[in-house]
Amino acid sequence: MNDDAPQDLDPLNTDDGSLSRRSVLRTTAGAAGIAGVGLGFGTLGSGTAAAAEENVPAAASPARKGATMAGVPFDRRSTVRVGIVGLGNRGGSMIDLFLAVAGVRVVAVCDPVKDKAERAAAKVTAAGQPTPAVYTNGEDDYENLCKRGDIDFVYVATPWDFHFEMAKTAMLNGKHVGVECPVALRLDQLWQLVDLSERTRRHCMQLENCCYGQNEMRVLRMAHAGLFGDLLHGAGAYNHDLRGLMFDPDYYEGPWRRLWHTRLRGDLYPNHGFGPVANYMDVNRGDRAVSITSVGSPSLGLAEYREKHMPKGDPSWKETYIESDRTISLVRTAKGRVIRLEHDVSTPHPYSRINSLGGTKGVFEDYPARIYLEPDHTDDQWADFSAYADWDHWLWKEHADPPGGHGGMDYMLVFRLMQCMRLGLVPDFDVYDAATWTAPVPLSHLSIKAGGAPQQIPDFTRGEWRKARPGMDSQQPDE
Repeated sequence: MNDDAPQDLDPLNTDDGSLSRRSVLRTTAGAAGIAGVGLGFGTLGSGTAAAAEENVPAAASPARKGATMAGVPFDRRSTVRVGIVGLGNRGGSMIDLFLAVAGVRVVAVCDPVKDKAERAAAKVTAAGQPTPAVYTNGEDDYENLCKRGDIDFVYVATPWDFHFEMAKTAMLNGKHVGVECPVALRLDQLWQLVDLSERTRRHCMQLENCCYGQNEMRVLRMAHAGLFGDLLHGAGAYNHDLRGLMFDPDYYEGPWRRLWHTRLRGDLYPNHGFGPVANYMDVNRGDRAVSITSVGSPSLGLAEYREKHMPKGDPSWKETYIESDRTISLVRTAKGRVIRLEHDVSTPHPYSRINSLGGTKGVFEDYPARIYLEPDHTDDQWADFSAYADWDHWLWKEHADPPGGHGGMDYMLVFRLMQCMRLGLVPDFDVYDAATWTAPVPLSHLSIKAGGAPQQIPDFTRGEWRKARPGMDSQQPDE
């Protein structure tokens, strides 16, 4: 399979704009054959591939088909019953955190790779919970998990190609759903998830764990308290050297992630950078992202890495990479603020999400964390951010040494989400945030193809953004 250019998605579109799974599986058979493995959640190759410009909606929002989900609480429940779909690197580790939170029961697990599902089931019983139902009967067995009557929340941690269909299936079966990044790959799919969440009255959430980082939550509280003055600009990124992992057949099951570099030119993974800055600026809660302008460098990094490290005859030599090694986007908000987003996973550099916020009283920048605020600082020298520890979010004060990966932010996400479900609270973010944080995927591709021309970001809230409402900067609830 030689992906010389972005592929046309028309054969994958059904009359209602949804994805035909049979078409997906037929299209991806070649990619799986390249990897020498059967189709699985870790091997799907083309899926919602390429041509991100497919079905770009008009600037005007379509008519609402249900009521808004902004400010809608969960139904209170003493125990949250969870089904987990996808048990690879991410799902196989996140299950430990679901099991670590009181009041949560893992009822079912699903992965077409039987060994992975069995290992996950063993973790559940080792934690003292009843043996979960196990779904391993092919790519579509997640549908049977979603049909169960004893599941409240479906967690999806599969390759990106599956996210839209799985989120859609969960909601159609009456389940709240949380999806790893990105929640979908096309604008028409994002609108479908918004409409479906409103119609089914079920939350569909982008599980953006970086929003729960200690620095991110501290900056959030400081921004909302006015320490930065009037907010002017912010920046976020996913700059992470993934070359070795993308060519490692034992890390990603098959070439699915690398193949996205043969299809799109834009920002493939904006959520980690966009989510926290959007929270600082109350995007969808008093401000709105209105447009994005993107530019991209040449695509050289993966080809050079392949030349040095992959033997001739390796299946990767049939691939042609078009994804910009470094994508830089500028997002403009309704209040005139500017958010810079970067994406680079194909060149050598230290890890950074940038995580910067600036206002009329000063600026914060991460990696390493440093701050400069008036009137505290007047010497034009960066100051120690640890001096502002009193501004830590209550989650980080209550859980000073959280378990799990990514410095504890994974646990914070799971704990807080499960807490909101148990206590019947409004979730910290919703389907409108999921759609907004993911929209740069197709729109940055379009902007780059159009020579950097600005692309309008839809108002997924349909006007609700004008109303201030709570978000990540939550108050500690009374248990």
